[in-house]
Amino acid sequence: MTSQTSGLAGIVLAGGHGTRLGGRDKPAITLAGRSLLDRTLDAVADADPLIVVGPSRPVSRKVRWTLEEPAGGGPVAALAAGLDSLTEPTELVVVLAADHPWLTGATLRRLVRRLRADGNAGGAVLVDGPGRPQWLLGVWATDVLRRAVPRDAAGRALGGVLAGAEPLHVSAVAAETSDVDTPEELSRALRDFEG
Repeated sequence: MTSQTSGLAGIVLAGGHGTRLGGRDKPAITLAGRSLLDRTLDAVADADPLIVVGPSRPVSRKVRWTLEEPAGGGPVAALAAGLDSLTEPTELVVVLAADHPWLTGATLRRLVRRLRADGNAGGAVLVDGPGRPQWLLGVWATDVLRRAVPRDAAGRALGGVLAGAEPLHVSAVAAETSDVDTPEELSRALRDFEG
C-alpha cells in the first residue's frame, strides 16, 4: 500500500455508546482474537499518522488518540477532532468507523486508485448493494475534507456534511460495507470469523 498511498493519513472513529449492542464497547469486541478496532487498524496500517478518535484502549500498533468535543457530539464532531489532531501535511485521509471487520487494505487501495485516477473528485466512498454511500468508509483529499467539516460540528449529520464534496461512489465487493451494530450483525461476524 505504501507506494500508492504516500501522504496518506488515517482517522478511525471509535467512540459511540454501542446502544444497539446493549452498551458494549463495540471497538473492543473481539473476533478470532482480534478486536474490531485492531481489524480496522490492520486495514489502514500504512497510513501515517494514524489517529483514533475515542477512549484509549489497548491496540496492536502505534496510534494517536484524541476525543471529540463535546463528548458524545457525534461522528462529525469526532471527524473534526481527528482533523484537528492531524498536524502533518498529507495528501489524502482515510476516514473509517472501527466496526467494519471485513474491510481490508485491498479495499482502501482500490479507493485510493479510483480517487487518484479521477483527478477531480474530492473523495471516494464505498457504496453498499442498494447504492447508499458509506460515509465512514472513504478516502478524501485532505484539503477538501477540511473545507467540508464545519467548526460547529456537534450533532450534525455526517452524510449532509460530506455529500457536498461530491465524492466518487465505488461499489463495495462482498461484505466490505458490513458493520457490527446489532446483535444479529455480531452473530454473523462471529460465525464468519470464528466458524
